[in-house]
Amino acid sequence: MMWTKRTMKPAKWADRPRSGPLDVVVTGLPSDAHTWNLVFIQLLLEDLGHKVVNLGPCVPQDEIVESCCKFQPDLLVVSSVNGHGFNDARPLVEAVRSRWELADLPAVIGGKLGVGGRQEEQAGELMRAGFDAVFQDGADLTTFESFVGALPARKAVTR
Repeated sequence: MMWTKRTMKPAKWADRPRSGPLDVVVTGLPSDAHTWNLVFIQLLLEDLGHKVVNLGPCVPQDEIVESCCKFQPDLLVVSSVNGHGFNDARPLVEAVRSRWELADLPAVIGGKLGVGGRQEEQAGELMRAGFDAVFQDGADLTTFESFVGALPARKAVTR
């Protein structure tokens, strides 16, 4: 049997504008043990040219806040899949906004945030609580990409 060398063609990257680099913290909420959504968001953001710290699932609120203080990101992205995100998200964003060094940190949340058909009402409550954007389950990714692409990198916080 004779083996021949195959000619491999390199894969082409998606034709999409790169918007980076921002420093982004991606996290799940304390009650949400899902990881695939966090990995997907991380890969999407990295594909757009951003640097990502992925805190993972089931992250306690205090750890999210302290990680944002430590890393001083340009954006906080919170994701939930289990339908209980609304319950954990409000106290989280209030805790983020209570820290002077995070007061102007853009923070977004997305995914399945609630059950019972109150999505628009819950999105409004989360925006009033301090989120800069809410991306409901099934939202078009280009809306998220446009939001991220419009963000400037933050200047380092001086103490």
